[in-house]
Amino acid sequence: MKERGLAVITDSAPEPELQEPYGAILTPVAMAPCTSDVNTVYGTGSKKPDDLILGHECVARVVRVGKKVRDFAPGDLVAVPAITPDWRNPEIQEGNDRHAGRPFSGNALGRSIPGVFAEYFAVEDADTTLAKVPEGVSLQDALMCVDMVTTGFTGAEAAEIRFGDTVVVMGIGPVGLMAVQGAALLGAARILAVGTRPVCVKLAKEFGATEILDYKKGDLAKQVLEKTGGTGADAVIICGGNDEAMHQAIEMVRYGIGRVVNVKHYPGEGDIGIPKFSGGRGMAGKTVKLELCRGGRVRMERILRMVQYGRICPGKMITHQLSGFDRIADGLELMRQKPADLVKVMVTPDWRQV
Repeated sequence: MKERGLAVITDSAPEPELQEPYGAILTPVAMAPCTSDVNTVYGTGSKKPDDLILGHECVARVVRVGKKVRDFAPGDLVAVPAITPDWRNPEIQEGNDRHAGRPFSGNALGRSIPGVFAEYFAVEDADTTLAKVPEGVSLQDALMCVDMVTTGFTGAEAAEIRFGDTVVVMGIGPVGLMAVQGAALLGAARILAVGTRPVCVKLAKEFGATEILDYKKGDLAKQVLEKTGGTGADAVIICGGNDEAMHQAIEMVRYGIGRVVNVKHYPGEGDIGIPKFSGGRGMAGKTVKLELCRGGRVRMERILRMVQYGRICPGKMITHQLSGFDRIADGLELMRQKPADLVKVMVTPDWRQV
């Protein structure tokens, strides 16, 4: 499969070069096509280098490691975070882990360097990137942690949710479902989840949503304001919707202390807008954050512990499992078409045993 000059998948590329002294070569044992991969392949994503191998959601086996790698060895089963910050960049010391040195520097796999949809792929710094999959954590759960969980949780954390908050999660695809889960874990009392697909609605309720809002039944902001007595939500996490999502979120969040966090990708050009009136003509006291998900080894180890000790079960979001490396293209098409019973796809290549 090849679109827009991108080598989307390959089982015949040469083994990548081991980047000494800290790097590692890995081979995937489970992969998940992402909506952002779909955006790239079908023309709505950001420009990527020609002939780039895509993919950034993966559980893998370590094949080789650099001379100074301390904590990983060939044969280790590891979760590979979708976000791989350069922890050696000085801007890290300012807390700028995702954009240190240049915009989206942490978002490298399948974006600026070859991704995981290949028989072998490389990471530059194993000790700061990879996380061993703990005993008893399923492949499905670990795979969902590398992007979907950390992205949804990033939205909930950035929203600074407090015990008793009312939170709206716009969009209950896999990221939104994990935002629901994260909001519940952080103490939200009331979680209004926006979505209509039955498979997602069921999981949203299981993960902590107290109410479901149907965007097809009228203006979302009005629905939220009606349900909150005109006050609005304490926080809104945008995980889906169209280009009006930000506008709607500003309208439905509280004056003075309301927080809006966006973890959704907006394809194309233009702007996402802030309404003048509900923005208090620039003085509403509403906070807006535009977030890329958090990554790195420690982040992934902490999330995997949440699975290990039964706090979360994100593998439930995998509704379709495909076997064979050549099925990645089918997985991408499923993520593009989004049939009614789909949440997330897992592809296991046929050359590696778990």
